[in-house]
Amino acid sequence: MSIFSKIKDAIFGKKANAQEVPQPKTTGNAWADAPVVEPKAIPVIDIENNLDSMPGADRLNWRTSIVDLMKLIGVDSDYESRKALAHELGREDYSGSAEDNIWLHRRTMNELSANGGKVPAEFLD
Repeated sequence: MSIFSKIKDAIFGKKANAQEVPQPKTTGNAWADAPVVEPKAIPVIDIENNLDSMPGADRLNWRTSIVDLMKLIGVDSDYESRKALAHELGREDYSGSAEDNIWLHRRTMNELSANGGKVPAEFLD
């Protein structure tokens, strides 16, 4: 499992990630052999609320620190894990510098947003 998947599962919850596949329904008319698929609404996850609700959120600066974010959700925050996350998110030259960690935090928040998370604008690029 990728580092980002672990982060997403920890914040969204595993049930939110298990999406049901819509089942075709027939209409009961001459077009019965053409299935009608009803899309399921995917709930939007409030990232800030979920993280603030976690034990220890008041002691960690998860809003700006990728290390604290990872610690809060129980994902290993060591250099190798952050480097692997950076590679997953498109940065091959991750060195662990403050600049790299700021980029990694913002990129992680952007990915959470792209995957159905409601992320405050100040956390995004």
